[in-house]
Amino acid sequence: MTEIATLPPPRGISIFSEAQGRIPGNKGIWVGIYCEMTEFALMFTVYFLAKSHFPAVFQEGPTRLATSAGTANTVFMLTSSFFVVRALHAVRGDRIKSAIRWLFLALMMGLSYLVVKFLEYRWYTSQGIRISSSAFFTVYYYLTLNHLVHVFWGSLGILFVLVRTKMGAYSSQGYEGLEAFASYWHAIDLAWLGIFPLLYVLR
Repeated sequence: MTEIATLPPPRGISIFSEAQGRIPGNKGIWVGIYCEMTEFALMFTVYFLAKSHFPAVFQEGPTRLATSAGTANTVFMLTSSFFVVRALHAVRGDRIKSAIRWLFLALMMGLSYLVVKFLEYRWYTSQGIRISSSAFFTVYYYLTLNHLVHVFWGSLGILFVLVRTKMGAYSSQGYEGLEAFASYWHAIDLAWLGIFPLLYVLR
């Protein structure tokens, strides 16, 4: 029985000392994430309140949005998060060059999101769709511009951890900074997964 109890965990399974209450990253990043989630929760509340007061406007609004742009940005966000996960996994295995490649790809996805969003806004402006066009577009711009700012910050964060990784700051013995960033980036991804269906899909 003693020998069985002291057997090492199966190969490939990562142990994070759940018994000690370990969380990914650090407490500081989670304070920021909770604040961010609270902010978006309040904005979603505004969305539902506005929708209840202006149902016809919110019924018509999504039909005027570029759903293809929203779909493309959903793919970019999800893909970028996947690449960040792969980078973190590579660092845990001391595959630093691989981690650098994954982070570079994640950065490209983040920048692609920003470019598509810029082009989307420009197209709306050319169509006369502005923040004052209706209650729906007021909420739309408020939510998506706020998220855009977070994606911009997050893209700078990817660049930061990419440079840090190239400088040898992370390894299997220490990767808290990269893990903290990954947690933040996933939170931004989660916020978009709420925004996309509410604004582009639901009527």
